[in-house]
Amino acid sequence: MTAASRVAGVRKFLRSGAVLAACGFLAVAAATGAAAKTVQRHVFTTAGTLPLRTALFDSVFAGAQRATAFPMVTAAGASYVRLTVPWKLIAPAAPDTGFVASDPTSPGYNWGGLDAVMDGAEAAGLTPILDISGTPAWAYAQKPSGPNGGTPNASDLGDFATALATHYNGLTVGVPAEHVFQVWNEPNLSLDLNPVNPSAYRSMVNAVADAVHAVDPTNLVVAGALDPFGHPKTKKQKWYSVAPLAYMRSLLCLSKGAHPHATCHNPIHFDAWSHHPYTFGGPFGHARLPDDVELGDLPEMRALLTAGTRLHQIVSAQPVQFWVTEFGWDTNPPRKHAASLSLAGRWTAESLHQMWLSGVSLVTWFLLEDFPSPSPYQSGLYFHAASLQNARPKPVLTAFRFPFVAYLGKKSVSVWGRDATSTKELVTVQLAHRSGGPWRTVARINANASGIFRAKLRLKANKKDWLRATAADGHSLAFSLTVPHAPHIGPWGN
Repeated sequence: MTAASRVAGVRKFLRSGAVLAACGFLAVAAATGAAAKTVQRHVFTTAGTLPLRTALFDSVFAGAQRATAFPMVTAAGASYVRLTVPWKLIAPAAPDTGFVASDPTSPGYNWGGLDAVMDGAEAAGLTPILDISGTPAWAYAQKPSGPNGGTPNASDLGDFATALATHYNGLTVGVPAEHVFQVWNEPNLSLDLNPVNPSAYRSMVNAVADAVHAVDPTNLVVAGALDPFGHPKTKKQKWYSVAPLAYMRSLLCLSKGAHPHATCHNPIHFDAWSHHPYTFGGPFGHARLPDDVELGDLPEMRALLTAGTRLHQIVSAQPVQFWVTEFGWDTNPPRKHAASLSLAGRWTAESLHQMWLSGVSLVTWFLLEDFPSPSPYQSGLYFHAASLQNARPKPVLTAFRFPFVAYLGKKSVSVWGRDATSTKELVTVQLAHRSGGPWRTVARINANASGIFRAKLRLKANKKDWLRATAADGHSLAFSLTVPHAPHIGPWGN
């Protein structure tokens, strides 16, 4: 995410549609009428599904409080963490004639700061997503202009990727092994990459992919990480962005329409495609303009990704994954006009569910802790505090750690969730006539190996009822069967 783009008010935000839910299981739990307290003892089992892994992205990870921050990420149920790799700070400002950019031991490289961050993530049991960005002055093909970023030489980027992957190949004593590499942030936004040119970005991705796969074929390359909205350049506004679906079609050489065909043969090499589906109006909204992608439009992006793979426009040695590497909901408090704490908690669980239904297997939340006011970035799992160890959790933290949703049907309630450990656990579903209980058990479900559980429960319930899920590692937020009004606000309170 580019701070300038957020502060300039460029963000409109996204919600989610449903596509690609994996194998499911229809559980039927009978709740007796008169003997309402009777619990059916049968335990239902959820079949194998797509996983839902989670991650965090926050600048605190590179700062003095990272020793506190990383264990908090693990405690939030996340297994990944997105970390910025500042190329221009690691590489020399003015390389000597003997500098070998592809050799991590070449004099001029400074890995110390990044190594310290990686050590902290490794100690917390987290898998880093190494987000390469920040071009050194000597490596530009197109230099920055005004607020807009430039474009790096793809060959120089490839050399740095070789050095980066080699440094973290697990063969250097005291240096952890890292295997996930993201190529840039929001390349469809001129603030990050200018000019916005899918062909140039394709060359960048291929240079990184060739480099890191040559070091270790199992390394994973993440491409995309797109801004969700297109914005034209104007006389007053010097930056611009290309709508993500239009950008993606050009990048993958695919035509428009329900049945895309190849428009050129310039394959791109990556293993996971990423998007930033910020959304207006809650987790079920769609973008107002064609080719923009909010949560409700993710199935369209997934379909285009599938077409690119089928037509061999995307090259990968493994099944191509669909990720979200940045998302969040601002809350009120602390920010006016954002979603209330309770609504943001519900939206968090629903957003995770909708992304999973759209085929997303990893979701990265933007901010562990709110930025200090008056910053617009108030989507943290915790309120801001002078010391991170004293930060107070929001309800969003529980929803992120143990997402659970329940929707009222005709004489049934459909439930879905992921337990906080993302492992096979016994989950108990409970019902109450008010959010605070008392609670009675209405179903028991075995989560699958990814911690996913779901069922369609036949029980007597109405809109005034609440459900929650409990497991050995805690419980979810209480989820109302009354669908709340969804105000047209974005995650940053816009």
